[in-house]
Amino acid sequence: MVGRRTLLKLAGTATAAAQAPPRNKTVEENRKPGAVGWQLAHYRFDTGSGSGLRSPMLEGYASDTSVYPGEAIQFLVSANPPRQFTIDVYRTGYYGGKGGRHMRRMGPLAAEPQPAPRMGMERVRECAWKPAVTLTIPNDWPSGVYLAKLSALDEPVESYIIFIVKEKRPADLLFQCSDLTWQAYNKWPGWDSLYDDGTSYQRNSFAYTGPNVRVSFDRPYALYGQVHRVALSLGSGEYLLWEFPMAFWLEQQGYDVTYCSNLDIHRDPEILNRCKVFLSVAHDEYWTRRMYENVLAARDRGVSLGFFSGNAVCHVIETYDSTVTGKPLRAFARKHRFEDEDRLMGVKTYGPGYGDYVVRRAGHWMFEGTGMKNGDSIPGLIGWEFHGTPAGDIPGLVEVASSQLAPYSRRPGLDAGGRHSSVIYPGPKGNWVFNAGTIWWPEGLGSLPGHAPAASEIARSLGADERVQKITANLLNRFLRDSPIR
Repeated sequence: MVGRRTLLKLAGTATAAAQAPPRNKTVEENRKPGAVGWQLAHYRFDTGSGSGLRSPMLEGYASDTSVYPGEAIQFLVSANPPRQFTIDVYRTGYYGGKGGRHMRRMGPLAAEPQPAPRMGMERVRECAWKPAVTLTIPNDWPSGVYLAKLSALDEPVESYIIFIVKEKRPADLLFQCSDLTWQAYNKWPGWDSLYDDGTSYQRNSFAYTGPNVRVSFDRPYALYGQVHRVALSLGSGEYLLWEFPMAFWLEQQGYDVTYCSNLDIHRDPEILNRCKVFLSVAHDEYWTRRMYENVLAARDRGVSLGFFSGNAVCHVIETYDSTVTGKPLRAFARKHRFEDEDRLMGVKTYGPGYGDYVVRRAGHWMFEGTGMKNGDSIPGLIGWEFHGTPAGDIPGLVEVASSQLAPYSRRPGLDAGGRHSSVIYPGPKGNWVFNAGTIWWPEGLGSLPGHAPAASEIARSLGADERVQKITANLLNRFLRDSPIR
C-alpha cells in the first residue's frame, strides 16, 4: 500500500516533469553560459568618400555563407592603416537572455589594406583579398548563426563577419536565413547594391529594380542602409535587424531548430528532408527558381511552411560562379518577378506598407488563448513590406487577418491597393502553410540585447506582444503535432 507521503512525492515529481522544458540539442546548447560580449561596442565609418556605410579601418568577409562541422571557412580581412586584431567567434541564441555564447578567440592576427575591386561584369564587385585565418568548424559546434567579431588592438574599432553553421541531423524546425536579400541590399564599397545602376548616388537610394546588375558574396557587408540604420549591426547583413528576434525566441521556448542559408535550399534540397517545419523569416525577397521548386516539393511531402516574413519570394535571381575563386553560387543578378508565388505562399508579395494586424477569423485555432475577437488588432505589426491578394484556387485557404494599410507605396499592380492579408491553408499530407504577410512579425516576439526596434522614417514597430508570441506558439505546436514526418 502506498502511503500519503509517497503519493505526494510522486505527484510532485509528475508536476515537475510536466513543467520541465523539452530536451533537445537546442535546449542543451542554451544551458551553456552566455555572454553579452558578442555585441559591438565601438564602430568607425568612412565619412571622407563613398557612401559612408563601410568601415575600412577593419572589415572582412567569409569565404562561404554556410558550412558543416568539420569543414573549413576563411576570414578575409582588410585594415587601413595596417594593424593587429583579434577574432572572437560567437554563436547567437538565447543563452539565458544574453543573446550569444563565446566559442573561440583567434589572434592576435595581422591585417593590411586590401583594395576595393574594380567593377566587373554587370557592375559586380568581387574582392580577391588574402585570408587572415582559416577556421575548421569543430565537430561539437551546433547549427546556428555565428558572428566573428573583429576587434583592433591599437584603437577601439570593431565589426562583424557573419556565417552559418549547418547540421546533418533531423530537427523539428529549419530556420532559413535570408542572406540573398542581405546581399542584394549591400552597398559595399559605396554604391554597389542590386539597386544601384550608376545613375543615383544617394546614401539611402534603392531606386533601380531592373536587370543587368550583379552582386557578390566576395565582399564585406556595409551598414544596412534601407529603412533601418543601426550602427552596431555593421557586417551582419540584415540578420540582427530583422531575423534574430525570432531565433532568440525560438531558442528561449525550447524548440528544436537548425539553421541554413538561402543558398542551401538551392544547392542541397536534402536539407529539407531533415525537418518538419520550414521557416522563412523577416525580409526574404530573393529566391532562385530551384529554391521555389524545392520548397514546393517539401510542402507536398508533408513539411509545414511558416512564412513569418514579408516581401518574400518576390524576385527570381540567376546565380554565377566567383570569377576570383571559381566557387559556385558566389554572385547573382535579378532576372524578373515571381508570378506564381501565391501558389506556394497563399498570397502575393508587395512593397512598403505600414499598419495593424487585424483579426478576421478569431475562432480559428491559431488564435486560441489570445483573447482576440474579430476586428481586434495588434498595432504596428505590419511593416515595412507586406503580402496581400490571397490565392483563389488553394483548397481550404483561409484569410485570418487583413487590414487597409496607411501609408503604403502606391505602385499600381505592385501594391494590392495597400491591403494586407495573412492566410493559412492545409497541405496535402496533414501539414500546414501559414503566411504572416509582414517583415516585422519577429518584432512581436521579444526584446533582446543588441536589438533596436524596427523603424522607418514614417512608422515603427511597437515591440514584443504576448498575442504574437501565443499565435506563433499555436502555429508551430500545431505544425509539429500534425506533422506526418516522424
